[in-house]
Amino acid sequence: MDSVSVDGTVVIFDIETNGVARKLRGHTRQVQSLSWSRDGRYLLSSAQDWKSILWDLRDGTRLKTVRFEAPVYIAELHPTNHLLFVASLFEDQPMLVDVSGTIPVKRQLPSAPKRPRLDGTEHNEKQATQDAKQSTCVTIFTVQGDHIIAGTNKGWINIIEVSSCETMHSSRLCSGVIILLRLTASGRDMVSNASDRIIRTMSIPNFAQPGLNMDDLKLDVEHKFQDTINNRPFHHVSFSPTGDYVAASALMNHDIYVWERRKGTLEDFLEGPKEELGVVEWHPNRPFVAAYGLESGCIYFWSINAPQRWSALAPDFAEVEENIEYVEREDEFDIHPLEEIHKRRLDLENETVDVLTVDPIKNDVEEEVFSMPVLLDTMDSDSEEEVIAVGPGTMRRKSPGEGRNYTNGANSTDEQNKPRRR
Repeated sequence: MDSVSVDGTVVIFDIETNGVARKLRGHTRQVQSLSWSRDGRYLLSSAQDWKSILWDLRDGTRLKTVRFEAPVYIAELHPTNHLLFVASLFEDQPMLVDVSGTIPVKRQLPSAPKRPRLDGTEHNEKQATQDAKQSTCVTIFTVQGDHIIAGTNKGWINIIEVSSCETMHSSRLCSGVIILLRLTASGRDMVSNASDRIIRTMSIPNFAQPGLNMDDLKLDVEHKFQDTINNRPFHHVSFSPTGDYVAASALMNHDIYVWERRKGTLEDFLEGPKEELGVVEWHPNRPFVAAYGLESGCIYFWSINAPQRWSALAPDFAEVEENIEYVEREDEFDIHPLEEIHKRRLDLENETVDVLTVDPIKNDVEEEVFSMPVLLDTMDSDSEEEVIAVGPGTMRRKSPGEGRNYTNGANSTDEQNKPRRR
């Protein structure tokens, strides 16, 4: 799990021990976005200091540093190529950046939507004037990586082809600014957060499908979620791992909204701490949600207590609510000769058990398996002075002045014990 601080430091936490696994220092201002590669080895950080840094988490080194001519709103890595990413810039056109070479190659992407040309010169000039005011606020890759989905400040969704950097399709989603776009793991559904205080979900087709006519494409909104009581704007929104639920954090609110997509209704509120929450994220595999507090900067987790499933210990184990009379099998408690029991034990000892080899996960895309080392010892945490280990898997913030050697206090006893001359 990763997080950022105000001074531009990227902190990676080990969820198993709650320790600091690694600290990445390279930005001088607040970090705006973080993007992981699919294998989890590379991390792209973008900040208000007008640059993006690609990190290799194997040793914490910088692979590439790309400088722009404006602060970066958000940047995202390509799903299969970690040396290619797209960045949305403040009051500037978005960039598709290739860092595979010695010098980064930047390709400018259009922000103007693709509209049908109207008859008449006045209509075309009016459209050109309106399109000149368009700026892209957020850009994401599709799961296949062949197209880019971009959201503008006028509420347009642009589908841009990566190979040609041209807009293939445009749809008007709303009249406000599109703040955030997120896709499910399958890439078939998308959620958007806009300045009109409405969260929208929609189905996304496979744009690389042969025979798909972009001109006839229409992105229909599936559900609209909003705070109908207080009409609060939302900070952040994310999908659950399966895409069945949508979670969001709101302005001046301590709770997390959870909507169910099948019914399109508000499912629950996750009660939070006594502070406003910012970014909220679902764990990709485990059943818990993480969010950070805007005032304290602490990271909070919500999870469920899974009951013990005794049937997983043995295939023929069955739980009963009350005692029942057990009828044993005919040979269940038979006494076998000691020679036969000893022979069975020797046969079991001769079997070689491989506990080191990890079977690779079968995916459609062959990729390198990478995992950061688990901090089994909390003393190995790169937590420095502000956080210290107080036990296995337990970290706390260091008290002010703890561990310091104060000259006056240290020498006060010695001064009293020294003999004095009169």
